[in-house]
Amino acid sequence: MGRIDKAINIDDLKRMARRRLPRIMFDFIEGGADDEVGLNTNANAFRNIRLVPRYYIDTSGREQRTTLFGRTYASPFGIAPTGMAGAFRQDAELYLAQAAREMDIPYLMSGASNASMEQGAKLAGKNLWYQIYGARNRNVAADLVKRAIDCGLTTIAVTCDVPVSSNRERNRRNGFVRPLRMTLPTILEAMLHPAWVINYYRSGGLPMMGNWQPYAAAGATPDQVADLFATQTPDPSQTWAELEAIRNAWPGKLLLKGVMHPEDARIATGIGVDGLIVSNHGARQLDMMPSPLDVLPMIRAAVGPDVPLLLDSGVRRGSDIVAALCLGADFVLTGRATLYGATAGGLAGVRKAVSILQREIDLVMGQLGAVNLAALGPQFLVETVRAEEERRNSAAMVARR
Repeated sequence: MGRIDKAINIDDLKRMARRRLPRIMFDFIEGGADDEVGLNTNANAFRNIRLVPRYYIDTSGREQRTTLFGRTYASPFGIAPTGMAGAFRQDAELYLAQAAREMDIPYLMSGASNASMEQGAKLAGKNLWYQIYGARNRNVAADLVKRAIDCGLTTIAVTCDVPVSSNRERNRRNGFVRPLRMTLPTILEAMLHPAWVINYYRSGGLPMMGNWQPYAAAGATPDQVADLFATQTPDPSQTWAELEAIRNAWPGKLLLKGVMHPEDARIATGIGVDGLIVSNHGARQLDMMPSPLDVLPMIRAAVGPDVPLLLDSGVRRGSDIVAALCLGADFVLTGRATLYGATAGGLAGVRKAVSILQREIDLVMGQLGAVNLAALGPQFLVETVRAEEERRNSAAMVARR
């Protein structure tokens, strides 16, 4: 049995990834903003959910396939964007793309990826989605949309929750900033992870940001392309007009990623987006945000039952995915879980991460008494059960008077 095969949950893959990576790299994956309160907020939101099962229901034919935007996927979750994944393991984004196609789930490639969307589309086909960050040069977003059309992509997501750079103190302490500052302690600690160091330098060091390379000067180095990205994004002058321009240029399904306020959800759907990703960017932007899980019911109430709602940030278990579906999400994305897998074991690691989550979803559905995803809903939440029982008891008391 291989090392990856021994992982029984996502935390096992996380520990394997931590052992492989120098601290400067692992902290980039794991860190949040400011005091990192948001990381605990996201985790605790899921930990505080309580699901109430129903028994003596035939769940022997459990099915977790789900349809989104007219396409049926093997499971109700996909791979969220995680930037610079190729720095953690060479070709990590290509492993994510290949696994997405093999396991029939979508992969939302990061706007800060190392592999290009063209490379990803060759491996993932229709399972590849692409994330767009607004750039100061408006022609960049327009060209990215054109490239997505040329690649045959069906879905893109515009990220709205990075108006300015965040204060990621772990990265600043470690020197993971532009330009990269490798201190002596950082270098010495990195030498404790020789497999990563050897692979990193053998592959040429900092990998190219493939989607941004066309917008740099001919012959630009990976560092120069990364500097271009850093000068172009984030763009604090972005407004709803930029989203409207993308909507007008893009013929496929359009998601807005990072929605946390009901009024923003209403405006976005009024512009014509096809769905929303409720997300706080994995707690990497504004530290004092609520969790997406906490605002999800408000967003659902604001847009009604017909607008597809996706959720990401803090998802580590199949039970987290089921909880989000019960609270009103139509689909879930997870970034760090599959990135741990890619970092720890390449393609085999991504496959393992996806299969772990699929197995956990299946077991939770069986425990709850849900034979398929349509059977999930607020009736399994303890708050709903309590409110219904209180209503019944009040009605009974009135009837006895």
